[in-house]
This record gives sequence, structure tokens and C-alpha cells, in this order.
Amino acid sequence: MRTIAKLFGRSPFVPLQAHMEKVAACVALLVDLFEAYAARRSDEVEKLAKEISRLEHEADLLKHDIQSQLPRGMFLPVERDRLLEILAIQDNIADKSENIGVLLTLKQTAIPPAMETPFRTFLGKNLEAFDGVRKIVDELDHLVSTGFGGAEAERVRQMVMNVAQLEYEADHLQHGLLKILFANEDNLSVADFFLWDKIFKQVSELSNLSERLAHRMHRTLDLK
Repeated sequence: MRTIAKLFGRSPFVPLQAHMEKVAACVALLVDLFEAYAARRSDEVEKLAKEISRLEHEADLLKHDIQSQLPRGMFLPVERDRLLEILAIQDNIADKSENIGVLLTLKQTAIPPAMETPFRTFLGKNLEAFDGVRKIVDELDHLVSTGFGGAEAERVRQMVMNVAQLEYEADHLQHGLLKILFANEDNLSVADFFLWDKIFKQVSELSNLSERLAHRMHRTLDLK
């Protein structure tokens, strides 16, 4: 197995990309998690939530390895602290995925029919924003080879703008979902109402953090 030190020898961005792979593995299970929850397959929900937690733990361990082995005093194309900031945001996305899994294991409740389709759209938009920023992380090595300029930099700049647009759309969808939730307040227990409110907030963090990560990378790389 390749060590983090060897990864740094190739590029300071390769460890970030390796960590993002772990984060993406957490996020990828959320669709199956919500499908199992909607179908009331509690055992599957528990199993998927545990798998997300396991993957989040692996991402956390990798984060600590990167933090401890990121070279000091060595020439890097970007500042060490900026790389660590990017790493922290990535790790927060894995944390939110784990939080969602935990929430869905607390109580089985039916999603109000009026909320089902809008929620699927909302979840999909948040996942789309994450996929957008994951692709930006994948482009980091190409940016280094072009000196953070030229057509490649412009393409990444457009990708950053796209993630921001997706986050805006996700916020709009969340607002619509909250209106539906309040409209169905009388048909829900207090516990169910607050559970769905918390689920919405945790899911929305996927696009919020994705936008923050995209903008942080844009400022850090100072695209020309």
C-alpha cells in the first residue's frame, strides 16, 4: 500500500485526491440509504449507516496522516495552511454524510407524500454539487502542469461557478421543502417534524460545503 509520504513525493495534491476518494465513498451511499429508509427497510438502513461511519473513520484517519506528514519548509505550489483548509472542508463533507446516516437510524418515519418528489430532487441537487467539486479536485494536477493558467484554469473557473449555481438551486429547493413541511405540520408528530427539519439541514450542508470548497480552491490556486 502506498504511504502518504510517497503520495506527497508525486504531488501535494495527490493526498487530497486520495482523501476525496474516501469522502466520495461516503456520499455515494446516501442514495441507497434514503431509498432503504423510504422503503422502511430498517435493517438495511442500519447496515448502510454503519458502512458510512466506517468510511468516514477511514477518511478521518487519512486526514490525520496527511496533516502529520504534509512537509514543512518544502516548496509547494500553494501554502501548506491552505492545503490543510481544503482537507478540513473535504473531511466535513464526510462528517455530514455520517450525521445523515445516524439521523436515519434514530426513528423510522414516513415521508409525507407531498414531500417525497421534492425531497428526491433536493437530495439529487446536493449530490450534484458535491460531484462538481469532486471533479475540481480531480483537476488539480492538470492545473499544476499549466501553471494555474490558460484554458485549463478557465475550465476549472467555470466548474467553480457551476458548483455555486447548484448550491443556490439546492437552497431554493430546501426553502420549498420547508414550506411543505410546515404545511404538513398538523399531520406529523413533533419528533417527526424536527427529524425531517434536521435531515434537510444536514443534506443541505453537502452543497454548502461543496460551494465553500470550490471557492476555497479557487482562491488558493489564484487561477490566472
